[in-house]
Amino acid sequence: MPTKSVIIIGSGMGGLIAGNLLAKKGHKVTIFESHCTPGGYTAGFYKNGFYFESGTLSFESSPSIFKAMKDIGVFDKISFVRHKVRLVSEDFDSAPESYNDFKKMLYVAFPSDKYGLDEYFSEVDEMYDASLLIGKKPIPFLYSGSRFYLALISYLCSARKSMKMSRRYADMTIGEFNARFFKNGSRPYKLLANFGYPDMGAWMIGFSITTLFDDYWTVNDGMQSWANVLSDNFKKLGGQLKLNSYVDKILTRNGIAVGISTQNVTFDADYVISACDYKKTFLKLLDDKSVVPPELLQKIEKAEVSEGVFTIYLGLNISNDELKKRMKLPYVIFCAEVPGVNADNRNDENFFEKISFSLYSPSMMNLDLAPSGKSSLMLQALSHLEWMQNWGALDKEKYRRLKDKVRKTLIRRAEAIIPNLSTLVEYEDAATPLTYERYTHNTNGASSAWSWNPQKKFFENTMGIDIETPIKNLYIGSCWACQMGGVPGALMTAYLCSKKIK
Repeated sequence: MPTKSVIIIGSGMGGLIAGNLLAKKGHKVTIFESHCTPGGYTAGFYKNGFYFESGTLSFESSPSIFKAMKDIGVFDKISFVRHKVRLVSEDFDSAPESYNDFKKMLYVAFPSDKYGLDEYFSEVDEMYDASLLIGKKPIPFLYSGSRFYLALISYLCSARKSMKMSRRYADMTIGEFNARFFKNGSRPYKLLANFGYPDMGAWMIGFSITTLFDDYWTVNDGMQSWANVLSDNFKKLGGQLKLNSYVDKILTRNGIAVGISTQNVTFDADYVISACDYKKTFLKLLDDKSVVPPELLQKIEKAEVSEGVFTIYLGLNISNDELKKRMKLPYVIFCAEVPGVNADNRNDENFFEKISFSLYSPSMMNLDLAPSGKSSLMLQALSHLEWMQNWGALDKEKYRRLKDKVRKTLIRRAEAIIPNLSTLVEYEDAATPLTYERYTHNTNGASSAWSWNPQKKFFENTMGIDIETPIKNLYIGSCWACQMGGVPGALMTAYLCSKKIK
């Protein structure tokens, strides 16, 4: 097999996995990463001895993830661990161990809504069963040759029910689905809209619940350790990882990708894999847009992306044992959304007073992720970049004021879980969607590629993967090659790119 020269733009999960797979096949692979460390959204950092996740707290589709890590040869070097979740609201405070426990919790919390819950779960039970069946096996894309076809047949047999549900609710949002069973804006309506992205497709409900109670994972040593293991293995296989190397152009010749340029230096390649933002790939990085159909460029420009996040990083002057007494589990979802709140209202300055958010302590997962006798905590809420005119980005003073207000608001509200939290803070920082856009180059700081709203989708097939581009030898190797994104999406695109380059 002749050796090919491959350039990968971005060292998120898609770039790192594709890099490992291609280097293992003997190709000459170079990954260019704009940041000082690998990982993208699936990364982390230390500040004053406290470790924090950069953005991604967890992943699902563990059979596929684990198979990929075994294929690469690093599974035993990564400390994967199951996430458990505590759910808190004015109606309940529980840590359901299973979907059935979750259902029981809701029936106790909302006795007057029994009929609505009965009708709701008669539909969701089917979704849950279908998604649970699919999730037990690795995705067929991870196999080659005859094993791929065997896996595909098995997958399609398992997925028939899920595909039926997908067609039934293809264009329905989770809000529209919930409104069939509960009064719009009621507490059960709002609660059941919180398990996923705002206005996500109703057909995703089963997958969200399966993830939360059956397949929710993190890395005991932090997500950055995962990225580090993959990058170290990539280099051992002969790959080159160039950090602090922002790619400014994808170079083409006669409609064929031939390399990239960074810091006024060009690098030639037989193939280029853009393991980064889809929009920026075509609208900013491509040196010659004339080879892309104008209608596609227009579609890319107008397409909406998933929400970003606002994250607060706190180093606390209390031990993990003391923090555990308050949080009980490392991960808490505070379901405190005010009835009637509109997630699409970009001009509501008090938006963060009304929405649900999560609390996560890396040091409760692993004591070594904080200084002795201290603990770490992250508060995280979904947020549009466009909130308050892009967080007042054109006015630095307004940006600081808004960021500070949101930070104080969420810390104060988190005191319902951790009393006197504001007095325990030794270190603090915060990241807005603008921060994430600056570090990851994801449009609007998008946390999971395209919008999850089925009425705003970019790809027609919401369950498909499309790594192809109008430019020969240029592939999309990130989660942006599928509608839902996420770590599983990045994984699938990495395998498909590896199969394309023989």
